[in-house]
Amino acid sequence: MKELLNTLAVQRWDDHRYYHHSRINQSLHLLSAICFLVSYALLFIDPARAALLAWCVSMTSRQAGHFFFEPRGYDHVNQASDEHKEEIKIGYNIQRKIVLLAVWVALPAVLWFQPSLFGLIAPAADFQGFLHDVGIAWLALGVAGLLFRVLQLWVQQSFMTGLAWATKIITDPFHDIYLYHKAPLYLLRGELIDPMEHVKTQG
Repeated sequence: MKELLNTLAVQRWDDHRYYHHSRINQSLHLLSAICFLVSYALLFIDPARAALLAWCVSMTSRQAGHFFFEPRGYDHVNQASDEHKEEIKIGYNIQRKIVLLAVWVALPAVLWFQPSLFGLIAPAADFQGFLHDVGIAWLALGVAGLLFRVLQLWVQQSFMTGLAWATKIITDPFHDIYLYHKAPLYLLRGELIDPMEHVKTQG
Protein backbone atom coordinates (compact mmCIF):
# COMPACT_ATOMS: atom_id res chain seq x y z
CA MET A 1 0.00 0.00 0.00
CA LYS A 2 2.85 2.38 0.81
CA GLU A 3 4.45 1.74 -2.58
CA LEU A 4 1.13 2.34 -4.32
CA LEU A 5 0.59 5.65 -2.53
CA ASN A 6 4.15 6.79 -3.24
CA THR A 7 3.85 5.91 -6.93
CA LEU A 8 0.46 7.63 -7.09
CA ALA A 9 1.89 10.79 -5.48
CA VAL A 10 4.73 10.93 -8.02
CA GLN A 11 2.33 10.46 -10.95
CA ARG A 12 0.00 13.18 -9.65
CA TRP A 13 2.88 15.60 -9.09
CA ASP A 14 4.32 15.00 -12.57
CA ASP A 15 0.89 15.37 -14.16
CA HIS A 16 0.34 18.72 -12.43
CA ARG A 17 3.76 20.26 -12.98
CA TYR A 18 4.15 19.13 -16.59
CA TYR A 19 0.64 19.45 -18.05
CA HIS A 20 -1.38 22.06 -16.14
CA HIS A 21 0.28 25.45 -16.51
CA SER A 22 -2.67 27.18 -18.19
CA ARG A 23 -5.29 28.67 -15.86
CA ILE A 24 -7.89 28.03 -18.57
CA ASN A 25 -6.86 24.38 -18.67
CA GLN A 26 -7.03 24.23 -14.87
CA SER A 27 -10.51 25.81 -14.91
CA LEU A 28 -11.71 23.36 -17.55
CA HIS A 29 -10.34 20.54 -15.41
CA LEU A 30 -12.40 21.89 -12.52
CA LEU A 31 -15.54 21.82 -14.69
CA SER A 32 -14.61 18.34 -15.91
CA ALA A 33 -14.05 17.08 -12.37
CA ILE A 34 -17.44 18.32 -11.14
CA CYS A 35 -19.21 16.70 -14.10
CA PHE A 36 -17.28 13.46 -13.57
CA LEU A 37 -18.49 13.32 -9.96
CA VAL A 38 -22.07 13.72 -11.19
CA SER A 39 -21.37 10.91 -13.69
CA TYR A 40 -20.05 8.70 -10.88
CA ALA A 41 -23.34 9.15 -9.03
CA LEU A 42 -25.36 8.54 -12.22
CA LEU A 43 -23.55 5.24 -12.81
CA PHE A 44 -25.71 3.67 -10.10
CA ILE A 45 -28.92 5.08 -11.63
CA ASP A 46 -28.45 5.27 -15.40
CA PRO A 47 -25.04 4.09 -16.70
CA ALA A 48 -25.75 5.19 -20.27
CA ARG A 49 -26.53 8.78 -19.24
CA ALA A 50 -23.52 8.76 -16.95
CA ALA A 51 -21.30 7.89 -19.91
CA LEU A 52 -22.95 10.50 -22.15
CA LEU A 53 -22.27 13.21 -19.56
CA ALA A 54 -18.73 11.97 -18.90
CA TRP A 55 -17.72 11.87 -22.56
CA CYS A 56 -19.68 14.84 -23.95
CA VAL A 57 -18.94 17.32 -21.13
CA SER A 58 -16.22 16.01 -18.83
CA MET A 59 -13.88 14.56 -21.44
CA THR A 60 -14.41 17.26 -24.07
CA SER A 61 -13.76 20.10 -21.61
CA ARG A 62 -10.78 18.28 -20.15
CA GLN A 63 -9.15 17.52 -23.49
CA ALA A 64 -9.96 20.97 -24.92
CA GLY A 65 -7.89 22.39 -22.09
CA HIS A 66 -4.91 20.26 -23.11
CA PHE A 67 -5.27 20.61 -26.89
CA PHE A 68 -6.06 24.32 -27.17
CA PHE A 69 -4.83 26.13 -24.08
CA GLU A 70 -1.89 24.29 -22.53
CA PRO A 71 1.49 25.70 -23.72
CA ARG A 72 3.27 23.22 -26.00
CA GLY A 73 6.66 24.91 -26.26
CA TYR A 74 9.75 24.48 -24.11
CA ASP A 75 8.84 24.14 -20.43
CA HIS A 76 11.15 26.55 -18.60
CA VAL A 77 9.64 25.66 -15.21
CA ASN A 78 10.67 22.01 -15.50
CA GLN A 79 13.53 22.49 -17.98
CA ALA A 80 11.95 20.01 -20.39
CA SER A 81 10.93 20.04 -24.04
CA ASP A 82 7.39 19.21 -25.10
CA GLU A 83 8.73 16.20 -27.01
CA HIS A 84 10.40 14.87 -23.85
CA LYS A 85 7.22 15.27 -21.81
CA GLU A 86 5.14 13.51 -24.46
CA GLU A 87 7.64 10.64 -24.56
CA ILE A 88 7.66 10.05 -20.79
CA LYS A 89 3.95 10.65 -20.15
CA ILE A 90 2.52 7.80 -18.10
CA GLY A 91 -1.05 8.10 -19.30
CA TYR A 92 -2.51 9.10 -22.64
CA ASN A 93 -0.20 11.51 -24.46
CA ILE A 94 -1.47 13.57 -27.40
CA GLN A 95 -0.95 10.77 -29.91
CA ARG A 96 -2.78 8.20 -27.78
CA LYS A 97 -5.57 10.69 -27.04
CA ILE A 98 -6.15 11.29 -30.74
CA VAL A 99 -6.61 7.54 -31.29
CA LEU A 100 -8.97 7.25 -28.30
CA LEU A 101 -11.02 10.27 -29.37
CA ALA A 102 -11.21 8.97 -32.94
CA VAL A 103 -12.76 5.73 -31.66
CA TRP A 104 -15.11 7.79 -29.47
CA VAL A 105 -16.35 9.77 -32.48
CA ALA A 106 -16.60 6.64 -34.64
CA LEU A 107 -18.78 4.61 -32.26
CA PRO A 108 -22.02 6.63 -32.78
CA ALA A 109 -21.52 6.42 -36.56
CA VAL A 110 -21.10 2.67 -36.36
CA LEU A 111 -24.28 2.34 -34.28
CA TRP A 112 -26.17 4.63 -36.65
CA PHE A 113 -25.38 2.52 -39.69
CA GLN A 114 -25.32 -0.81 -37.79
CA PRO A 115 -27.97 -0.46 -35.02
CA SER A 116 -27.55 -4.13 -34.08
CA LEU A 117 -23.76 -3.74 -33.91
CA PHE A 118 -23.42 -6.56 -36.44
CA GLY A 119 -25.94 -8.72 -34.59
CA LEU A 120 -24.43 -8.31 -31.10
CA ILE A 121 -27.26 -6.21 -29.60
CA ALA A 122 -30.97 -5.60 -30.17
CA PRO A 123 -31.41 -2.63 -32.54
CA ALA A 124 -32.67 0.57 -30.94
CA ALA A 125 -36.36 1.26 -31.61
CA ASP A 126 -36.09 5.08 -31.45
CA PHE A 127 -33.64 7.92 -30.94
CA GLN A 128 -33.73 7.52 -27.16
CA GLY A 129 -32.73 3.92 -27.63
CA PHE A 130 -29.93 4.99 -29.95
CA LEU A 131 -28.60 7.43 -27.33
CA HIS A 132 -28.76 4.66 -24.74
CA ASP A 133 -26.73 2.35 -26.97
CA VAL A 134 -24.17 5.10 -27.64
CA GLY A 135 -23.86 5.73 -23.90
CA ILE A 136 -23.26 2.06 -23.16
CA ALA A 137 -20.73 1.87 -26.02
CA TRP A 138 -18.88 4.90 -24.64
CA LEU A 139 -18.95 3.40 -21.14
CA ALA A 140 -17.38 0.24 -22.54
CA LEU A 141 -14.80 2.36 -24.37
CA GLY A 142 -13.86 4.15 -21.15
CA VAL A 143 -13.38 0.88 -19.27
CA ALA A 144 -11.48 -0.65 -22.20
CA GLY A 145 -9.23 2.41 -22.51
CA LEU A 146 -8.42 2.27 -18.82
CA LEU A 147 -7.66 -1.46 -18.80
CA PHE A 148 -5.67 -1.30 -22.04
CA ARG A 149 -3.31 1.36 -20.71
CA VAL A 150 -2.94 -0.48 -17.39
CA LEU A 151 -1.87 -3.61 -19.28
CA GLN A 152 0.54 -1.56 -21.42
CA LEU A 153 2.15 -0.01 -18.34
CA TRP A 154 2.34 -3.42 -16.66
CA VAL A 155 4.25 -4.82 -19.64
CA GLN A 156 6.41 -1.75 -20.27
CA GLN A 157 7.18 -0.77 -16.67
CA SER A 158 5.50 -2.59 -13.77
CA PHE A 159 2.12 -3.68 -12.45
CA MET A 160 2.41 -1.07 -9.69
CA THR A 161 2.83 1.71 -12.26
CA GLY A 162 -0.34 0.59 -14.04
CA LEU A 163 -2.30 0.15 -10.81
CA ALA A 164 -1.25 3.58 -9.55
CA TRP A 165 -2.20 5.17 -12.87
CA ALA A 166 -5.65 3.52 -12.81
CA THR A 167 -6.13 4.75 -9.23
CA LYS A 168 -5.07 8.23 -10.32
CA ILE A 169 -7.51 8.32 -13.23
CA ILE A 170 -10.45 7.16 -11.10
CA THR A 171 -9.71 9.62 -8.28
CA ASP A 172 -8.61 12.55 -10.48
CA PRO A 173 -11.97 14.36 -10.16
CA PHE A 174 -11.56 14.66 -6.39
CA HIS A 175 -7.92 15.68 -6.69
CA ASP A 176 -8.58 18.18 -9.50
CA ILE A 177 -11.21 19.97 -7.42
CA TYR A 178 -8.70 20.21 -4.58
CA LEU A 179 -5.94 21.51 -6.88
CA TYR A 180 -7.83 23.81 -9.23
CA HIS A 181 -10.84 25.18 -7.31
CA LYS A 182 -9.23 28.65 -7.31
CA ALA A 183 -8.26 28.62 -11.02
CA PRO A 184 -11.36 30.56 -12.20
CA LEU A 185 -10.57 33.28 -9.64
CA TYR A 186 -7.03 33.61 -11.00
CA LEU A 187 -8.48 33.85 -14.52
CA LEU A 188 -10.79 36.67 -13.45
CA ARG A 189 -7.70 38.47 -12.18
CA GLY A 190 -6.16 38.15 -15.65
CA GLU A 191 -3.62 35.42 -14.87
CA LEU A 192 -3.55 33.09 -17.86
CA ILE A 193 -0.51 31.05 -16.82
CA ASP A 194 0.19 29.58 -13.39
CA PRO A 195 3.63 30.90 -12.34
CA MET A 196 4.25 27.48 -10.74
CA GLU A 197 6.33 28.96 -7.92
CA HIS A 198 5.62 25.85 -5.83
CA VAL A 199 7.14 23.70 -8.60
CA LYS A 200 10.25 25.88 -8.78
CA THR A 201 10.60 25.70 -5.00
CA GLN A 202 10.48 21.90 -4.99
CA GLY A 203 12.91 21.66 -7.88
